Amino acid sequence: MYLSPSELTNEFDRQINNLLQKKYPDTANLSQDAFLKYIEPLRLKLSDISVHEKDLNKGKLPFVIVVSNELIPSEKMMMLVERESRNGVTILRPHTSKNFKTIVGVSIPDKNIYLLVDIDRGKENINLPPNEAMKLIAKEQRSPLTIDEGIAIVTQYPQFLMKNNCYSLLASRTGTDQRVPAIWINSKKEPNLGWCWDGNPHTWLGSASCVMRIG
Repeated sequence: MYLSPSELTNEFDRQINNLLQKKYPDTANLSQDAFLKYIEPLRLKLSDISVHEKDLNKGKLPFVIVVSNELIPSEKMMMLVERESRNGVTILRPHTSKNFKTIVGVSIPDKNIYLLVDIDRGKENINLPPNEAMKLIAKEQRSPLTIDEGIAIVTQYPQFLMKNNCYSLLASRTGTDQRVPAIWINSKKEPNLGWCWDGNPHTWLGSASCVMRIG
């Protein structure tokens, strides 16, 4: 079932309130009003999207508000993720999130905050190596996701991250090695931003994607 305009607005407001509760303005060294000035123009863009309601089991989400690492470092945003009373962690050694850049062919809005629309967790490409999953995502005319987008999803929908279906973020790469970032549940049951090799399949790891981004 498609979300109505009022349902889209209600979800948009819920996500804003969640970011405020997590102290995103303070973390960005902004006043609440200044932070909201980045977000509020997106409200008018809700009329441009037509999306189904969320289905966590199938791994489908209508949209999420994405905050760029230009505003808040990815590691700090990951620390504000909370799933089952456990905060997120980042283990990208020997890299940091800043070493990962958006790959050629993926266009990110030139905005500090934007909308990620029609999200799929990658249930159909579980156990496919990231390189093979990328081909399937392209065939379906979808786009792989970045680190910031992956964090935005689990920030707004912690239960979207499931033990048997976590997700890789194929649109962020270092350009120097075969590491692909991913978010999964670690042995301490924490949401974990880490990396896997691009040629390795995992029975619990899919590759997330979206239909569009709106800035």
